[in-house]
Amino acid sequence: MRGLTYLAIGAALAAGAGVLALLAGDFPRTLEAYPGSTPKLDGVISPGEWDDAVTFTGVADWVPAFTRTTDPKDLSLRGWVKHDGTRLYFAFDVTDDVLYGIDTPRWLPDNNPRAHELTPQGYPWFGDEMELLINASNRWTGAQDSVGDGSSWQMVCNLTKSRLHGIGVGGLLEGEPRSSPKAWETYQKWILSGAQEAVAKPKPGGKGYVIEWAVSFNPCLEVEPGVLYSTALGDRQMGLNIAIGDLDEKEKGAGNFGNFHHEDWFAGREGTAKTQLRYFGSLWMRAQKKK
Repeated sequence: MRGLTYLAIGAALAAGAGVLALLAGDFPRTLEAYPGSTPKLDGVISPGEWDDAVTFTGVADWVPAFTRTTDPKDLSLRGWVKHDGTRLYFAFDVTDDVLYGIDTPRWLPDNNPRAHELTPQGYPWFGDEMELLINASNRWTGAQDSVGDGSSWQMVCNLTKSRLHGIGVGGLLEGEPRSSPKAWETYQKWILSGAQEAVAKPKPGGKGYVIEWAVSFNPCLEVEPGVLYSTALGDRQMGLNIAIGDLDEKEKGAGNFGNFHHEDWFAGREGTAKTQLRYFGSLWMRAQKKK
């Protein structure tokens, strides 16, 4: 349980402490973000640019929402995470044998002909895409999803559409909960102001893409009401989930929601909503460089 032994949990209960305030989620997968150099957000993993980051891989051992991924040539990734004292950075080098909207037509799901609208009625995650979900406050109640503010949020980077550049150019989109006008407004403000930035580009020769993503501590990582993360707070545990969505030809996703070929999650339980904060893994924000 990521740093908490059962003895520690028992002691916390005995002391009347709220264990939920101590855990980042109940999935035993953790990433650590150490201080490092500031990368250039250009959709290219340049030599040495991410050498000081923590690396991770997927997605065969991630949690599937639909068809399980078994072939790394079909879908796989290498990821990196670090921060520069002001912003948190992720990079994803994704292998994907078929790129939706590039190798295929931009077909629509039967359940939503408005899927490509850049409105709350659209599906921001419809396409080849990555999602970041961070519970900076490290708290939740019951089956709660992200609130849609600095305490907890879910944002989308799509390969072929974006808020800043429209249909056809990848980048950030407002995530969930789209049904909340306040969350939608917050996410859009973050994108337009540059509080979050992401670049998504197909790799030369196709067969995959690269995403580089920046998250500003202020205003996106609110660890306590009115308190934003900084290294002056020391090491800090946050909830983390990451999703990758893979659309191929429509018939490959027959029987799955929206005809998705794959949707794999860094953390969660099969048969449950991976967006629930209680199913997240952990992100440790480290204040000092790795020794």
